Amino acid sequence: MHTPPAPSANDWSPEEFRSYCQQVSDWIAGYLAGLRSYPVLSPVQPGQIKSALPASPPASPEPFAQILVDFERVILPGITHWNHPRFFAYFSITGSGPGILGELLAAALNVNAMLWKTSPAATEMEEVVLDWLRQMLRLPEAFRGVINDTASVSSLCAMAAAREAAGLQVRDKGLSGRQGLPRLCMYTSEQAHSSIEKAAIVLGIGQQGLRKIPCDHHYRMDVEALAQAIRHDIAAGYRPLCVIATIGTTSTTSVDPVAAIAELCAAHGLWLHVDAAYAGVTAMLPEKRDLFTGWEQADSIVVNPHKWLFTPIDCSVLFCRRPDVLRQAFSLTPEYLRTAEQDQVVNLMDYGVSLGRRFRSLKLWMVMRSLGTSGIAAVLRQHMSYAHRLGDLIAAHPQIELVTPVWFSTVVFRFRPPAVPEETVNALNARLLETVNHTGAVMLSHTVLRGQYALRLAIGNLRTTWEDVELAWRTVQEQAEKLTTADLG
Repeated sequence: MHTPPAPSANDWSPEEFRSYCQQVSDWIAGYLAGLRSYPVLSPVQPGQIKSALPASPPASPEPFAQILVDFERVILPGITHWNHPRFFAYFSITGSGPGILGELLAAALNVNAMLWKTSPAATEMEEVVLDWLRQMLRLPEAFRGVINDTASVSSLCAMAAAREAAGLQVRDKGLSGRQGLPRLCMYTSEQAHSSIEKAAIVLGIGQQGLRKIPCDHHYRMDVEALAQAIRHDIAAGYRPLCVIATIGTTSTTSVDPVAAIAELCAAHGLWLHVDAAYAGVTAMLPEKRDLFTGWEQADSIVVNPHKWLFTPIDCSVLFCRRPDVLRQAFSLTPEYLRTAEQDQVVNLMDYGVSLGRRFRSLKLWMVMRSLGTSGIAAVLRQHMSYAHRLGDLIAAHPQIELVTPVWFSTVVFRFRPPAVPEETVNALNARLLETVNHTGAVMLSHTVLRGQYALRLAIGNLRTTWEDVELAWRTVQEQAEKLTTADLG
């Protein structure tokens, strides 16, 4: 007769967990305190981390103490430190202390908030915390929020709702092979985030169905060009669905004229989605309200707390003024997910693609309570003051120039030595970015604007000081002085 194996403990005892948790929390505290000692950009070469890891999984249990040793020995060198105070690339982000602990508690609870029944607290907290955020941003009460992982998914869901609102029965009948269905099209700025184009691909609109509208000299969507594109498409038999405007574009953080775009959308019955993933949180500041004029007329808006609200990634909020349409686009309830109270509650699975849903609102709740609206506003103002101060230094430099206005906390500039051909200037700036980042002291990113290669310095980390920004500026100047056209040849 087969003898079953003896039972064993499959997880740590409370004592073991407490001991290891203390070790990890001590490490995290030391890491956060000593972040400036790390090179911001990981210095490893492609394949280096992979080659340092075993090719096969362990057959037997391994001591957690050894796992922590290997974490520091193998993994840490391959980390580009997004949580570093001098990470100025892309859009700077922060895993704050309250947010980190919120993640820890959410992981311990390990709930799936797909239905109200599967986690009432996760569902109702998400409703309440997002209404707090709505109030902070001074959006009308009609807006309801839902948390997704990233703005890419939030915008995808918004665009799916726009397609649903058009009454084309795409949910039931699909797009493929349908007779009598006109070609669908959407509109956005040529400076819009690439996720908008990806969403058009996923939704069956296609890249050819996404109209990229030209911008003015400050990289804001040209409303007259938008109006002409819509009129042209209607005359050609196309079916316009929506316009995606941006407040805080990725390359330049420019602000589209949302009020004028909203008026145009209303005239043509088009859904208006506003991508404010980066800059949306600044709507809480009275001095920035003019930049948000008209966004309250949008049908949907995305704001990412994991960008500039000091919440660990991932946490993207989609606000929708027509949540019934969003639900109609996605709600699908098989028998095994039906509950007695489903008509009395919100089931978060009904408002997006994912069935499984993490308890993301917990960390956002902890961040908002720990900082308060006054604390959040103070940090936002501080970051923007650093950016404007840096902008003034660049404007006064004889060989480095601002490429765009400083709208929020991102500064776009380039090295422009006199009497150097434009094609050489672009190569020079690409080289400058590489040398600055390889110092390890700071990390910047780049963009290309109308053929001009430019550097971006984005401020957004909770721990960043003026001294950090000043060091970045000094590093740029030092590396620029070392570069000559001979270096490129």
